Amino acid sequence: MARLLLALLAWLAQMSPVRAAGSVRLAGGLTLGGLFPVHARGAAGRACGQLKKEQGVHRLEAMLYALDRVNADPELLPGVRLGARLLDTCSRDTYALEQALSFVQALIRGRGDGDEAAVRCPGGVPPLRAAPPERVVAVVGASASSVSIMVANVLRLFAIPQISYASTAPELSDSTRYDFFSRVVPPDSYQAQAMVDIVRALGWNYVSTLASEGNYGESGVEAFVQISREAGGVCIAQSIKIPREPKPGEFNKVIKRLMETPNARGIIIFANEDDIRRVLEATRQANLTGHFLWVGSDSWGSKTSPILSLEDVAVGAITILPKRASIDGFDQYFMTRSLENNRRNIWFAEFWEENFNCKLTSSGGQSDEATRKCTGEERIGQDSAYEQEGKVQFVIDAVYAIAHALHSMHQALCPGYTGLCPAMEPTDGRTLLQYIRAVRFNGSAGTPVMFNENGDAPGRYDIFQYQATNGSASSGGYQVVGQWAEALRLDVEALQWSGDPHEVPPSQCSLPCGPGERKKMVKGVPCCWHCEACDGYRFQVDEFTCEACPRDMRPTPNHTGCRPTPVVRLTWSSPWAAPPLLLAVLGIMATTTVVGTFVRHNNTPIVRASGRELSYVLLTGIFLIYAVTFLMVAEPGAAVCATRRLFLGLGTTLSYSALLTKTNRIYRIFEQGKRSVTPPPFISPTSQLVITFSLTSLQVVGVIAWLGAQPPHSVIDYEEQRTVDPEQARGVLKCDMSDLSLIGCLGYSLLLMVTCTVYAIKARGVPETFNEAKPIGFTMYTTCIVWLAFVPIFFGTAQSAEKIYIQTTTLTVSLSLSASVSLGMLYVPTYVILFHPEQNVAKRKRSLKTTSTVAAPPKGADTEDPK
Repeated sequence: MARLLLALLAWLAQMSPVRAAGSVRLAGGLTLGGLFPVHARGAAGRACGQLKKEQGVHRLEAMLYALDRVNADPELLPGVRLGARLLDTCSRDTYALEQALSFVQALIRGRGDGDEAAVRCPGGVPPLRAAPPERVVAVVGASASSVSIMVANVLRLFAIPQISYASTAPELSDSTRYDFFSRVVPPDSYQAQAMVDIVRALGWNYVSTLASEGNYGESGVEAFVQISREAGGVCIAQSIKIPREPKPGEFNKVIKRLMETPNARGIIIFANEDDIRRVLEATRQANLTGHFLWVGSDSWGSKTSPILSLEDVAVGAITILPKRASIDGFDQYFMTRSLENNRRNIWFAEFWEENFNCKLTSSGGQSDEATRKCTGEERIGQDSAYEQEGKVQFVIDAVYAIAHALHSMHQALCPGYTGLCPAMEPTDGRTLLQYIRAVRFNGSAGTPVMFNENGDAPGRYDIFQYQATNGSASSGGYQVVGQWAEALRLDVEALQWSGDPHEVPPSQCSLPCGPGERKKMVKGVPCCWHCEACDGYRFQVDEFTCEACPRDMRPTPNHTGCRPTPVVRLTWSSPWAAPPLLLAVLGIMATTTVVGTFVRHNNTPIVRASGRELSYVLLTGIFLIYAVTFLMVAEPGAAVCATRRLFLGLGTTLSYSALLTKTNRIYRIFEQGKRSVTPPPFISPTSQLVITFSLTSLQVVGVIAWLGAQPPHSVIDYEEQRTVDPEQARGVLKCDMSDLSLIGCLGYSLLLMVTCTVYAIKARGVPETFNEAKPIGFTMYTTCIVWLAFVPIFFGTAQSAEKIYIQTTTLTVSLSLSASVSLGMLYVPTYVILFHPEQNVAKRKRSLKTTSTVAAPPKGADTEDPK
């Protein structure tokens, strides 16, 4: 297979000189090849088009300049002169391949020399032999990546090292396919990394890419997409490819497609100069000047040609260019070139005409008045504009890299020789490649020139931005705003933009979420999201997650964290505590007054008629009811909570037990009197006390059992005041008593109250001389009304934010009111004792009239009328 391929290449090599358009030749002991885009791609079937003054002629002359300097340096390759054969690629890969085949002619013919011995001419005359072609030891070039790829595939077959000065496609870093290829410019993978870093530094996360069809554009965008995906944080909205041969209206379609994702304002563009210019023109036609934020590769760099007359569209564009410097020596060299001293460059005459807009020869029959005849005295830089082309430095460095490698190889293989030794005739390409990869020297710009294992130069870039001057885009220019050498250094403050000059325009699918908001990602588009508030009691854990705060905490006002929930309780100074405390104080004072009065007048008829023993028990219960208010307001603790459990129901139980005993005694006396004159049992004071304390003991025993089974303690209830608005949330310090436990604590008392009310109703028909029955009845009726009102108020406020205050106030006020009703209705005679003592005297006993409806009370019933 290899022999067949070599035979095919040999045939092509024989055919290519006929089709060649000429070359620049320099004689020397070692010949270097050179490939330059002297002409543009031809149209309408033509191989070559217009002359490319900067990219073509400047670069070609840079190689000639470098060869002159190397040959003039006595310490570099002493005794060895470097020659050259420089070819025009016409910016077309297929044409460049045909031209490059001339580099391998000597090798192909050398392999066929054994066959020439068999050639015999008539008469024994030896055959005519053409002059052997130069043996090219290394090639400088090419410019376009597509051309370098095509040429590298051929040169590797013949082990000819190749160093490019402009090809940056990442594909060429594959040392398994392009093992003889090296370059003094960094690959686009570095450039793509630098562009990703720029995008991230500007805070953009949603961009589109635009590439010219071909290795340079497509591989550059592919590298950018891959690196951005690996780095994360940057999404590609659209990847658009510009055809190699765009149809009319193609660029208008490109702009329309870019506007399908208008938030992706950042456009990463890997395109040739012509495509860049036509994209900018289409942007202006679409009236989108200032919308797109261009980030251009080194094909844009700091060139003026792509943006000429389109400066307003290019304002703000950030471009990247391998770090370079203008070579003063080349400027002096090139500006002194003339038609007389530069005959070695066969394309220089064409450059002269193009550069000075003149003609060296007349056009024939008709004179062209618009084009003058060249005088030959014109001077570059004086009679025409001149600016050094950006890749001149790299052309010079490529030549010097080969020269240094040959020098090192010469020192190793030809020690002590001045000139070439047999070990370097011919020069082995594989050995030369090893020396090329090992070179390290300061290049023409003073920066180190070296290669890694893939033949790539280190990545060093200058970052430019096209900025308007004094508000005028046409008078603006490129300004250096940063550098990249493995890491980005971008002077963000030096950047200028349309609109607000110092505010970086956004290129984001979605705006950043605010504090306390999480990103809810859009499926399939990792850089697009909706912002969802961490509402309620949730806080923002990270940019994607909301979590609920712990139960004892609430979120901060911006929901970015949690903070302790304030703890509240009913304090002595609270407005809610004032009414219950006032009632309790007044009630205790009144109760104390009644007790004191009864003790002082213990043996008077009114006190005796009220049933002294049970009255003291009842007054004790009323006192305890009032005292409970202070326990309910006191700060909860183990002791306070235990006392609450005990006394909350004890006062009411004691009071209602005494009232129930009284009511039951009256009812039994008169029911018994209807049937017999024998008094009912257990109506003596002692029996009444036993019954009362027996009923009360049930409450005490139940509470003691409760205290033993569940020891009391205080708790902080964070659910009670967990309002919809976390700012209003509070933890409530209270005893470990639920609402049902509290009602259960009072349940026995309520049962006694209901039973007492039933007996009061039954005893409502007793004679008026038994004046205690009706006051007890009114007391129980009123008490029932109070507690019936209490229940809906207490449970109806269970969801209120003020629950702790309302329920405590309702409970204590209800207790105080029920105690006040009992105190007021049952102990009104105290008024007589204090203010009308003359009525508190004994009167004769009156006999009760016996009627058919009311029987005489049995013996033992107290019938004394204090009136």
